[in-house]
Amino acid sequence: MKRLLMIFLVLAIMFGLVACGGSQQGSQGQNSNAGGNNEKVVKVGLLTGVGGLGDKSFNDLSYEGAKKAEQDLKIKLKVVEPPDLASEEGLLRDLAKAGNDLVIGVGFDMAEPIKKVAGEFPNTKFAIVDAVVDKPNVASLTFNEHEGSFLVGALAGMMTKTNKVGAIPAMDIPFLNRFTKAYEQGAKYVNPQVQVVIQPIGSDFSAFNDPAKAKSIALSMYSQGVDIIYHAAGGSGAGLFEAAKETKKYAIGCNSDQDDMAPGQILTSMMKRVDVAVYDTIKDVVEGKYKGEVKVFGVANGGIGITDMKYTKDLIGPEKIKKLDELKQGIIAGSIKVIDVTKK
Repeated sequence: MKRLLMIFLVLAIMFGLVACGGSQQGSQGQNSNAGGNNEKVVKVGLLTGVGGLGDKSFNDLSYEGAKKAEQDLKIKLKVVEPPDLASEEGLLRDLAKAGNDLVIGVGFDMAEPIKKVAGEFPNTKFAIVDAVVDKPNVASLTFNEHEGSFLVGALAGMMTKTNKVGAIPAMDIPFLNRFTKAYEQGAKYVNPQVQVVIQPIGSDFSAFNDPAKAKSIALSMYSQGVDIIYHAAGGSGAGLFEAAKETKKYAIGCNSDQDDMAPGQILTSMMKRVDVAVYDTIKDVVEGKYKGEVKVFGVANGGIGITDMKYTKDLIGPEKIKKLDELKQGIIAGSIKVIDVTKK
């Protein structure tokens, strides 16, 4: 009788343990699905362009988009600033080796490094800003900067008093020429009499971070009768704004909303929503929607535009602002064909 009781107790205890174990496992599974406590945290590595953070342009925009994703989507973010072009490939490889689910490179100069590293890490997702890399695990985030440049060029053409406007790109290369040539087209579209003076800063990537040289070029242009200057030069644009403040002439910002860097002297800024492109790409990875494809951001989908001109709206006036909106609609409808020198 005692043996039967002991066997019964052992069986009861075993049954209880199994039942409790089953109940606990079901509870964990339910919590995981409901609250996401056991979900994998997405890791993202961001390699800025050589100019680094603080450019108040595309590097800062990329960072802002990634930081917003870190806050909203609870990703784990690693940001690296390359000291020079030669270091980019190695740093991209380091970010991939570190187990990042997504590695983002900022700048067209990273096309070849990303192409090579993406081939070495086919299971890692990559994204590149401002270039196209034909790999199944690379999302290419491109922008129709020429559309926004046309619009700010048109504003310059309408606002000039001397019929001489200028543009300062970092370098004389096709990627930046698409800014300046479209700017020239926009200016002449509304004002056939306007003369457009274009002067690059340098011949290498240090030109994106040389505000002193940009200021010198701007002062020279202003002294020769140019009264409005647009830049496509990253952090060097700060030098243009200093020159505009000193001479009481006008400037136009680029990539981000730079209007407050010289309130009243910067007519507007060409907005390139790199922050949105970076955020959306990270969100696609988090939600399992990532695709290695070319994504184009332009005037039609809000990826390119101009600021609301909060410091200069009264100066510019409602008629010119209305004209800018008409030009924008023309670009969207296709009745205005904006020059893109990178395409034949």
